[in-house]
Amino acid sequence: MAHSGLKSFAGLMARQGILVAFVLFLIAFSVFSDRFLSAENIFSVVRSSAIIGVMALGVTVVVIGGNLDLSVGSMLSFSTVLVVDLHDKIGPGPAIVVTVLATLCLGAINGLLVGVARLNSLIVTLGMLSAIQGLTLIYSGGKNVDIVHQDTTWFKIFGRGYIADIPVPIVIFAICAIVLHVVMAYTPFGRRIYATGGNPTAAVFSGIRRSRVVFATYLISALTVAIAAIVLGSRVMGSQNNVGQGYELQVLAGVILGGTSLLGGSGTIWKSVIGVLILGFIQNGLLLLGFEYYVQWLVTWVVIILAVWLDIAAKRGRLLSPIA
Repeated sequence: MAHSGLKSFAGLMARQGILVAFVLFLIAFSVFSDRFLSAENIFSVVRSSAIIGVMALGVTVVVIGGNLDLSVGSMLSFSTVLVVDLHDKIGPGPAIVVTVLATLCLGAINGLLVGVARLNSLIVTLGMLSAIQGLTLIYSGGKNVDIVHQDTTWFKIFGRGYIADIPVPIVIFAICAIVLHVVMAYTPFGRRIYATGGNPTAAVFSGIRRSRVVFATYLISALTVAIAAIVLGSRVMGSQNNVGQGYELQVLAGVILGGTSLLGGSGTIWKSVIGVLILGFIQNGLLLLGFEYYVQWLVTWVVIILAVWLDIAAKRGRLLSPIA
């Protein structure tokens, strides 16, 4: 009976280990802080996690396809500076369109170098991280940008607005997650991404155009960065040149914590959502308990290592090794 129970527990951890960990964290922090599970605090955490979350969705698609995208932080800086700077020059609508197109062009460069030229994605996107940051400084002249008439523009709705008492950033995050979940789980295109990341050679022999699939994943990643930049610019109504610095690490941490394999071919959109929320609630919980900001980074690191180990160990059946 006990052996059967432990097997059931291991099976649950293998399938839903990240979700179980998320629930346990919520319970643990709620014991020590009565504010932690209040509706106001939950909305605040999810809202602040929405920007990282939207970007993590696109990076999840890239990683499932067998590659990495470390350029998203600098890409966020460029896109946010661009949409804010163009807001007063050509209007919010055209500024959004130009920003999306420009960000897609950056994603297309990543896609061409990795998908078509078959260069290493780590090297390419690491180089693009520096190149795009330099492009941002050149474009802005090293100066920060701000929207002049912040109270009268409809642009503020993306970062500060509400729909049925729900913050718009949360709504945007949810819509992006649902759309990409459907694409990845229920469409032939999603299956091609999984096949390309899981076994590129077999995918090619199956008639899948690897270069096109990889190129498309980087366009999706760039699109999510553009959406995140619009939300961030709308929320702050301004932008620093390095506003996206470090975001690539937080995004990748959320993706890894969500169980997406860095080897490709494995992972889900909804688990990346959970991974990002775990990071957000851990940081919020530590803040409510009075810990210093740097403690959040240390605890987050430990949580990521433990979560990844448990996920891998459960999938390989090692959790049962002492009793097998």
